[in-house]
Amino acid sequence: MPSAARRASRSVMPGFGLTLGITLLFVALIILLPLSALFFQIGQLGPADYWRIISNDRTLAAFRVTISAAALATVFNACFGLLLAYVITRYTFPGKRLIDALIDLPFALPTAVAGIALVALYDRNGWMGMLLSEVNIKVAYTWWGIALAMTFTSVPFGVRTVQPVLESLETDREEAARTLGASDFQVFRTIIFPQLFPSFIMGASLAFARSLGEFGAVIFIAGNMPYKTEIASLLIMIRLDEYDFPAASAIAGTILALALIVLIAANIAQARAARHLNRGA
Repeated sequence: MPSAARRASRSVMPGFGLTLGITLLFVALIILLPLSALFFQIGQLGPADYWRIISNDRTLAAFRVTISAAALATVFNACFGLLLAYVITRYTFPGKRLIDALIDLPFALPTAVAGIALVALYDRNGWMGMLLSEVNIKVAYTWWGIALAMTFTSVPFGVRTVQPVLESLETDREEAARTLGASDFQVFRTIIFPQLFPSFIMGASLAFARSLGEFGAVIFIAGNMPYKTEIASLLIMIRLDEYDFPAASAIAGTILALALIVLIAANIAQARAARHLNRGA
C-alpha cells in the first residue's frame, strides 16, 4: 500500500508519460526544428562573415529603427496596459465588456489589415492625418508610424498579463492602508504595484519581443526607406529575395538572440520579484 501511494503521488495526471512525449514531439517539430534550420544557416558563416553582415551600415540602421521603435511601443504599452487593466478590473462603466473584448482584437486581426487601416487613418489624406498635418505632425511613412504599428499589435500583452493578477488581489490590505490615512497613489505604489511587478515585467518583455519581429502591420505605414524607416524584418525579406540566405539568417538570428535575452532577463527578474514578494508576505 505505501508503495502504491508513492506511485500515485508521483503520477501528476493519467497518462503523464504519453502526454509529455506528445508535448515534446510537437515542441521539437514546431519550434526546435525551424530554429535548428536557422542556426544551421548561421553556422555556415564564419565569425568574420557574420560580423561583416550585421555591422553593415544598412543593417545597423535597420536594427536601430527596429529596436528604438519597439522600445517606445513597449514603454507605452506597459504603462497604458497597466492603466487599462486597472480600470477594467476595478471599475464598472457602460461599454466595459466591449472594451475588454476589443483589447484582443490585434491578436485576431491580420497584421497586414492593421497596417492598411493605420495607413488609411494616418496618411495625409486620412482622418487623423489631416488633423495632425495642421500642426505639422506626420505619422505615416515615418519612424513614428513604425512605433504606432508596433504599439497596436503588442498592446494586448501589456493588459492580459496584468489583468488576471489584479482580479485575484485581495483588497484587505488596501482598505487597511486607506483607514490609516494613505492616499490612493500611496496604496497603489506600496501595496498594489509590488504585487503586479512580476507580471508587469513579463508583459513588457513579451510586447518588446513581439514588436521586434513585427512585419505585416509595419511595412505599410513605414515607408520602407533604407537607413530611415526600414525595419529588420523587411531587410530579412529583401535578403531572401536576393537568395542571400546566410545574410538573412544572420540578421534573423541576431533579432532572435536579442528577443531571447530580453525574455530570459524578464524571467529572472520575475522570479526574483516573486521571491521578494513572498518573503515580504
